[in-house]
Amino acid sequence: MLERHLLRSIVLQSLFEWDVRKDNHKEDIQNILLKNVEDFAQTDKIPSFAQKVINCVFEKQKDLDNIIQKAAPQWPIEKIPVIDRNILRIGICELLYSDRKEVPPKVAINEAIELSKAFGGENSGRFISGVMGTIYKELGEPQKHETSESRKKEVNKKDMVIHELGGAMVYSIHNESILVALTHNIFGYWSLVKGKKEEDESIEKCVIRKAKNKLGLDIEIENKLGKHEYVTNHTEDGYVRRKSTFYLAKSKFSDLDLDKNQKSSKVIDDIRWFHLGELKDLEFYDDMRPIIKKGIEILKKKK
Repeated sequence: MLERHLLRSIVLQSLFEWDVRKDNHKEDIQNILLKNVEDFAQTDKIPSFAQKVINCVFEKQKDLDNIIQKAAPQWPIEKIPVIDRNILRIGICELLYSDRKEVPPKVAINEAIELSKAFGGENSGRFISGVMGTIYKELGEPQKHETSESRKKEVNKKDMVIHELGGAMVYSIHNESILVALTHNIFGYWSLVKGKKEEDESIEKCVIRKAKNKLGLDIEIENKLGKHEYVTNHTEDGYVRRKSTFYLAKSKFSDLDLDKNQKSSKVIDDIRWFHLGELKDLEFYDDMRPIIKKGIEILKKKK
């Protein structure tokens, strides 16, 4: 079996050639990959690991580049050196979309850094490390899908730090319609506004503060919608329990301004009002659906 480090190097060289040529078809990248596998790995068959990474990069390129852009806003994607942006595409694919038992997060980050040292420029290592670290720090949300019993058994919940969060389903009545304000993250999901509670701050005050900071809205809390909890990795605290409490809250209608209210966020890439009927077609994390469903039921009674 070929070493994965070698295969990542071959994938990187193939993506570099594909990117420089500006090829647009999957057949092109397949031909390039096969040639490089033959030249550098001495085999005429593309290993499944290399194929999996290439498929991920090719199929999710738009999402990957959007994530890179949010994590490194000072660098337009076309201005990032070709080698660096393809190292990031590979690294983010492994970080976000691979089987964690197969490629743990720290392996994905370390391998990306090693590729940057081997193939990148003088500052590539620092740049790749910074971008991958930023994305890893925000992995709490995608990791919500991993709160299975097998995952919970990996850690002792008694030893975990607890992060308390408050959130709200913020609504407004505008032109005789009920609208709900949602945030969208770089991982492709819509969600309710929420944030971590500060020390000695009540959950309610946390929710009011976060709605003002993230949406630019003053809210009035009305109903408690529910709670949920999940286990995730944190860069400083290790495994943590995130315990979130959600409310229904009313606000006066005003336009939502992403640039004004999300300057410090590298994860939120859109904020928008939605009619109740539009919510069913949006992509939410599974544990958010019961919260949103309850909010919709209450709001329908207000019509």
